[in-house]
Amino acid sequence: MSKPNTQDNQIMDELLANPFNEQNNEETTQINETTIQQLIDTLSEEDQAQARSLASQIDPTNHKAIISYGTQAQTKLLSFSNSMLDHVQNKEIGEVGQVINELMSKFNEMNPDDLSPEKQNVFKRLFGKLSNSIQETLSRYQKTGAQIDKISLKLEQSKNVLLSDITMLDQLYEHNKEYFKGLNVYIAAGELKMEEIQKKEIPALRKAAETTNDQMKYQEVNDMIQFADRLEKRLYDLKLSRQITVQSAPQIRLIQNTNQVLVEKIQSSILTAIPLWKNQIAIALTMFRQHHAVEAQKQVSKTTNDLLLKNAEMLKTNTIETAKLNEQGFVDIETVKKTQENLVSTLEEVLKIQDDGRRKRLEAEKEISTMENQLKQKLLEVKDQA
Repeated sequence: MSKPNTQDNQIMDELLANPFNEQNNEETTQINETTIQQLIDTLSEEDQAQARSLASQIDPTNHKAIISYGTQAQTKLLSFSNSMLDHVQNKEIGEVGQVINELMSKFNEMNPDDLSPEKQNVFKRLFGKLSNSIQETLSRYQKTGAQIDKISLKLEQSKNVLLSDITMLDQLYEHNKEYFKGLNVYIAAGELKMEEIQKKEIPALRKAAETTNDQMKYQEVNDMIQFADRLEKRLYDLKLSRQITVQSAPQIRLIQNTNQVLVEKIQSSILTAIPLWKNQIAIALTMFRQHHAVEAQKQVSKTTNDLLLKNAEMLKTNTIETAKLNEQGFVDIETVKKTQENLVSTLEEVLKIQDDGRRKRLEAEKEISTMENQLKQKLLEVKDQA
């Protein structure tokens, strides 16, 4: 994302406003970098003019100034890097990958195949009552659907944070470009001054010292050599800082690219995966209910058919039994015959008993008569003896 030229100029003005940073003596961390020769030739005309202007301001007699030369740009880079770190640390966002994995886990928990008739038969064998397993399955789907909605909100929040970070990284990238540009101006100015010192000022001072044989002039030569050495070391530090900006550019873009991939993944989850899952579940539930409606209708039809068959069978049996009963007499002939046999047998038994009784009575009468005669005889005998 490009910034307006006015802002670029403002940043450059801030970076170059205080080249020696006379009020800040803080030194920056050193990082290795290869030396770039004739950097001035690679700059734009505007930057070349600024570099030459800075070079003319470098005063070898100001020992304090060279220590802080270019620290303005280094400090700005450090400040913005710290602000970026604070921005990232203050974001209340969890691991996006963890949220996405949680979403996929919820997807895997609920399989539309669980609602198939085969699975329901398994439920029936395991739990005994199909209705309980159905309610449990539907309850699980409803609970998981609510959890997925909550995860969707988390993903939306994560996406917004990532988009905010992408915008912030765009700003950092543009600032990084300006820091790189500003450091190049500082380095180019220092190189110009180094060239001037080595090719003009040191030889001129050495010639003056040799001509006058003045010991103080030799000291001035040594001071200039020492200044050149310190300037060279300061340029090395600035080149290390510039290398940080060189390395930061692809790093920023890589982070942005990763954020963009995550945003696309989240977008796909929110707009594609979740609605697709819900649609499939809705279809599965609808087909599930249709299946059980059909099964219920089959059961009604089967019950009706069984009832009709049973009623028809009962009607047949009752009709046949009634017809048979209607064709029979009031008393069955076999019953009459059996009754007749029993009656004849009874009469025969009665007659036999009567005959036996008559015979026994006659015998008893005879015995009684005999006993009477015997008694009379005995009485007569008793009378005669008297």
